[in-house]
Amino acid sequence: MRIFFATDIHGSEVCWRKFLNAAAFYQADMVILGGDVTGKVMVPITSHQGYWEVVIGGETRRLESREELAGAERQIRNRGSYPAIMTPDELDWLKGQEHAIDQRFATEMTRSLDRWLDMADGKLKGGSVPCVLNGGNDDIFQIDDIIEQSPCVSFGEGKVIDLGGFQLASMGWTNPTPWDTFREAPEEELTAKIDEVAAKIPDMNRAIFNFHAPPHGTGLDEAPALDGSLRPVHGGAVMKPVGSTAVRQAILGYQPLLSVHGHIHESRGVARLGRTLAVNPGSVYGDGVLQGALLELNPKKGKVTKYLLVNG
Repeated sequence: MRIFFATDIHGSEVCWRKFLNAAAFYQADMVILGGDVTGKVMVPITSHQGYWEVVIGGETRRLESREELAGAERQIRNRGSYPAIMTPDELDWLKGQEHAIDQRFATEMTRSLDRWLDMADGKLKGGSVPCVLNGGNDDIFQIDDIIEQSPCVSFGEGKVIDLGGFQLASMGWTNPTPWDTFREAPEEELTAKIDEVAAKIPDMNRAIFNFHAPPHGTGLDEAPALDGSLRPVHGGAVMKPVGSTAVRQAILGYQPLLSVHGHIHESRGVARLGRTLAVNPGSVYGDGVLQGALLELNPKKGKVTKYLLVNG
């Protein structure tokens, strides 16, 4: 069995397309996206009489044709943001109303996710290629029901999904971050969430933990140290472990066959915790590059026979 695992694409449409193509490209039996599926930013495009204006990368652009508009929208989506066409008056209204921008952002994000799931239906042959998506700490909770309703994609959160001889247990929550994102909880609450999903696993020797937060102190969780104003210390040269102690303790206690993680983009790598192989493929979604892990498992022997970190 060959699994392609990626994570933290943060709304990048070019990375999503590469993820869907990975099943055929790597001849994978199934694909898993570990969390932080959606983007963080909405980019307004103001509509004027006969043209549009948008700011991309700090540069104001005037778009004179539908073709230029489509090109700008594509560039925005590939960077992980959501283009939103509106009049200047509408933009002013959004800025002046409490929560209005958040509501419009959620609307644009869910529209984009619906479109992504339609793409998946075609690329994954109507569900004949299994695909599991999970939320991450940056994903709003509205995505859960949308993914649940997809006919070709499975939503993993809090579930144990049979992979034909192996069991995938998913948990997208993380330990607290300085940014107070959506799916964060203290370590003791993470322990309870992990124990709840682990209790559903029939054979821990054949278990795969799909936990968004990497285990603390393993090299899979090294991020730039921040000062009091959340700026990287010495330009990001100072690194520190920021992973979850609850995830680490769970892996050491339960000793699943494999654990896959994300969340910390800079810490691409592989580690061992007892018998467990732990993997973080990392993320450079902002460059339009999809990083992933190709994992080969032997159902008869119940072993990981091969693993490879890949870029594409």
